[in-house]
Order: sequence, then structure tokens, then C-alpha cells
Amino acid sequence: MTPLAPGFLLIDKQQGWTSHDVVAKVRHHIGGKVGHAGTLDPMATGLLVLAVGGASRLLRFVQGAQKEYIATALFGVATDSLDADGAVLTREPLPVTTEQIEDVMERFRGNILQVPPMVSARKVEGKRLYELAREGKVVEREARAVTIFSLELVDIAPSDYPEVTFRTVCSTGTYVRTLGDDLARALGGRAHLTALRRVRNGALRVEDAVSVDEVIAAADSGTVGDLVIEASKALDDLAVISVDDSIAFRVRNGRPLEVEDFEAWAVEGIIRITDKDERLLAVYRRAEHQFLPEVVLG
Repeated sequence: MTPLAPGFLLIDKQQGWTSHDVVAKVRHHIGGKVGHAGTLDPMATGLLVLAVGGASRLLRFVQGAQKEYIATALFGVATDSLDADGAVLTREPLPVTTEQIEDVMERFRGNILQVPPMVSARKVEGKRLYELAREGKVVEREARAVTIFSLELVDIAPSDYPEVTFRTVCSTGTYVRTLGDDLARALGGRAHLTALRRVRNGALRVEDAVSVDEVIAAADSGTVGDLVIEASKALDDLAVISVDDSIAFRVRNGRPLEVEDFEAWAVEGIIRITDKDERLLAVYRRAEHQFLPEVVLG
């Protein structure tokens, strides 16, 4: 197999597959190292970002970006996993109105604290929570700070057990199934997710994603490279600076760059640096009067 240039494959994950299933299947057909930028539960569908051809060092910048989801929660029914794959714990009618839901959503916008569900990959004392859950154990979990940038009601199917569909844009580490249950708790009951779809990860959208079957077909025909998103485009939500050959040489060698030498570089935080052909050379971080290398692709 011809090695792929550093970049990303955007997969529209089907229901029932784990993120590991997708990575293993794609790796088997395209070869080389393949990693993913953020797990999707087996029940969930939508955008799963895979790094290929040496782009794995960039995954943290994709994983740290905002995520957008569309979720449907069944109010009145609690499960041990907070999603439809879990066992039912309680069933109590929770008829609610559009106005009640919209009012309570206001409490969950901005910076909030979330308690991770027991069926999650978060580690407690060296063991993942889902491993402890399989042993029938329930342990105390520390609440974590997350940010809900937007939260809006999409639809409600009124009944004693209403199905509530909502859209949210949130920070990495947010548990949308916990958010659905917390909304119901604020209204006096419980809920679990019956559907969850990731539609955006930073600048990357599910509309541009392909299925695993399409990747396999492209690998068989030798055209999988056509599906790979160039590394710089995948980081499109980061500021970008294009440099000439002399600076590109310094960047390829991981040299610090002085801010005062580049009047156009009035940016803070993380930036991506490309050559004059818009190929990604590196990701740098501003530190006072310098830009220092975070990842150098060369």
C-alpha cells in the first residue's frame, strides 16, 4: 500500500459500531497508523474523525474543538447507561410542555458541572467507569466543568413520556446523555437518550463524511487518498499564517519564531503555519514574544 499523506478521514459512523470497530476496519483496508479524535458510543451515529498518514500528532487539536450534536431523549424513563442500550431503572410519567423545557434549558447554557455517567470511559482510581459498571459497582464521580455554548429545543412529541429532540454545541468532554437526563431531573423526573448524532467537530461537518464501506471501496480501487482531508483544512478553526521559503525552513526545523519579526502575526494562542502552497508545516503556540512549536510535520 502507498503511504497516505498526513490528513484526516471523515467517517459517518453507523449505529452499533464502536469507535474502535471503525478504526480497526479502516486500518485493515488502508494500512498504516489510524487514530480517532473522540469516541462515539455504539448507539450514536455521525462524525468520527480519523487521522491517517502521520496526522495522529494533530488529533489533540481536533479533539479539543467544539462538538455539535442532535439528540433525542425519552423523558420519564431512566436507564443505567443514560441511553437506549442500558437497562431500565425507573419509569414515571413526565409530561412537559415546550415552554417548560425552554425555560429549564437556560440553566444549562454556559459553564456547568457534569457528573460522568457510570457507563463511560472516564477513569477512577485507574479503572474505567464502564469496567466498574460491568462489575455491578457504582462509585462516586467527581463533577467536571464543561461548557454548553448553545442549547436549543428542536422538537417535542407530547405524551406522558415525551420524546424531546435538542441540538447542542458543547466543549470536549461533555456527556450529552448526562445533559438529557439533567434536563429531565430539573423538571422533576429522569430521561435517557434514544438517539444521538454528532454533526460537527470544530470546522469539520458530517455532510462531508463518508461511510466505512465507501472507504473500503476506495481502498480497493486505489483512490482512498481522494477521501483524505488535507491536514490544514481539518484545523480550519485555528488561525493560519502562510510563510515564505526562508521562514518555512526554520519552521521545518522546529525553530522558535519571534513575534516582532512578523507584523501580520497579531494572534494569540494556537496557530497553524502553512507554506506558500497552503500545505501544513506545523502548529505553533504563542508564548509572550515568541511562537513555539507544538507539532512539526516538516
